[in-house]
Amino acid sequence: MDLFVSQLMIGIQAGVVYASLALALVLIYRTTGLLNFAQGEMALLSTYLTWKFTDYGLPVWVSIVASVLVSFAGGALVERVVMRPVEQSSPLVLVIVTIGMFLALNAITQVIFGTDDKHLPRAYPFEVWEVAGIRVRSDTLVLIGVLVAECVLLWYLVQKTKLGLALRAVASNPDSSRLVGVSVGTMLMVGWGLAAGLGALAGALVVPTTPALTPGSMQSILVFAFAAAALGGFDSPLGAVVGGLVMGVANALTVEYVDALDGIELVVPFGLILLVLLFRPAGLFGRVHVERV
Repeated sequence: MDLFVSQLMIGIQAGVVYASLALALVLIYRTTGLLNFAQGEMALLSTYLTWKFTDYGLPVWVSIVASVLVSFAGGALVERVVMRPVEQSSPLVLVIVTIGMFLALNAITQVIFGTDDKHLPRAYPFEVWEVAGIRVRSDTLVLIGVLVAECVLLWYLVQKTKLGLALRAVASNPDSSRLVGVSVGTMLMVGWGLAAGLGALAGALVVPTTPALTPGSMQSILVFAFAAAALGGFDSPLGAVVGGLVMGVANALTVEYVDALDGIELVVPFGLILLVLLFRPAGLFGRVHVERV
């Protein structure tokens, strides 16, 4: 039983990271209707920026805040320079563009920062507590706290501010939003910027819990984040959080209890994506759109 609970805590820790990146995917999807396959590499580049700031001697938390701000600007720039010229193209073209960004950002990261392992310092002390025979890590508590803060701030932004109202209007009906004076282009830039900032925060907090920062650090996380967003629903922030936690726990339990070949953990996200697409394509919390002919 103690082993099960310990794996459950490990799964929650990983699930929080998947949920954070899934939130970024949902933000872009809700504002643009686009699945951003480059989200993981955007987070990777942001995490390298965090490492570079710490290498310059800045405190870790200052480096993380600086990286989030730079990433916000970078995400807005990507929308303006890369995505806006093709926003009226077919969905296939948009998918190809984001895949191209995935490859380009990974290559740019390697050219600028190299391929050797980097070690990002922690923003908080690492502690392990024994509670009723269960090992609780400071990593888990900090990541959960950050995810809760993200959800509260996003909820307040979207539901209680004029900016959030404009974002929801653009996501619902861009043409009508233009008629009432909302700058659709600006809102799309803000959506991409917020998603990039969330990715930067997720990368900066998860990488110190891994052996090292490498050019492939975010790729497996992106797979699980996509699975989490698909499970919860690409238009549901709540679904992204629930899906991320489910994916993390399912992966941790699979690795521990399924005696199989290496890579068995990847069966979980792809299997869940398949089941969701078969039985509930909109996801567990996604809205089902009904069109009358």
